[in-house]
Amino acid sequence: MASYQIRWKRSASRELKKLPVAVIPRIVKAVEGLATDPRPAGIKKLTGTDHTYRLRVGDYRVLYTIEDEILLIQIVRTGHRRDVYR
Repeated sequence: MASYQIRWKRSASRELKKLPVAVIPRIVKAVEGLATDPRPAGIKKLTGTDHTYRLRVGDYRVLYTIEDEILLIQIVRTGHRRDVYR
């Protein structure tokens, strides 16, 4: 199976930098794992969208889209669960 390319939106990388320092490496490691398995156990597809998924990392969430045709994962949002869906 081919590896997916991971691309961060500029806004998502800014949101990541604002998170607590202890959480950032955990989120980055979870996102890097998506390159080999874009739909691991525990992710959920967001309702009302065709290609947007949610990855849970403790109390934090990573929202991303998968484009299977071009093997691309785009990180759309990162943040605490109370804020990320707004």
